[in-house]
Amino acid sequence: MSFKETFYTTGENLLKKIKELIAEGNVTKISIADKNGNEIISFPATIGVIGAIFAPIIAAVGAVAALLTECKVTVERKGPPTDKDAESTEFGQTNE
Repeated sequence: MSFKETFYTTGENLLKKIKELIAEGNVTKISIADKNGNEIISFPATIGVIGAIFAPIIAAVGAVAALLTECKVTVERKGPPTDKDAESTEFGQTNE
């Protein structure tokens, strides 16, 4: 079972948020879109456990962050949603 969450954030906070999501461990896929919903980049988060492979993705996310003022991050997580996942965050979270 998996579920999706959507976060809205600014470009300057994007890299920090992606790193936090990867560190949580239950994220399987991350998609980043502009404020109009046009997907910019999408990648499987499971590769984050291998630092050498993950470094270019972090660089790409940093480049995307520099171009975007506002963006939407969609996160696919494994397992059922928990109460913690339903809480709001500073990024304006919604569960799908």
